[in-house]
Amino acid sequence: MRELPKDLEVYKKTPIFNQLTVPAGLLKTHTTKAGTWGRIRVNKGKLLYIIESSPQQEIELNVSKYGVVEPQVPHYIKPVGEVEFFVEFLK
Repeated sequence: MRELPKDLEVYKKTPIFNQLTVPAGLLKTHTTKAGTWGRIRVNKGKLLYIIESSPQQEIELNVSKYGVVEPQVPHYIKPVGEVEFFVEFLK
């Protein structure tokens, strides 16, 4: 997982989701648009962040570790038990 470039700013944020309210689209492979980065922030519990690169990366996110979503890179998430999280979009 790469680091976020330093010059990005948050322009949009999702509501807080949990294991019951997570949108189905986040549970299957998807991408962000060209130029759009994401930061997955966990408020409670754990979340698996799967990046479909070669080789595939599976990263456990928690309150102290956020996920970085690169533009146009296929990825998805899997809740691990009870979780609360949101996604910030940056340009």
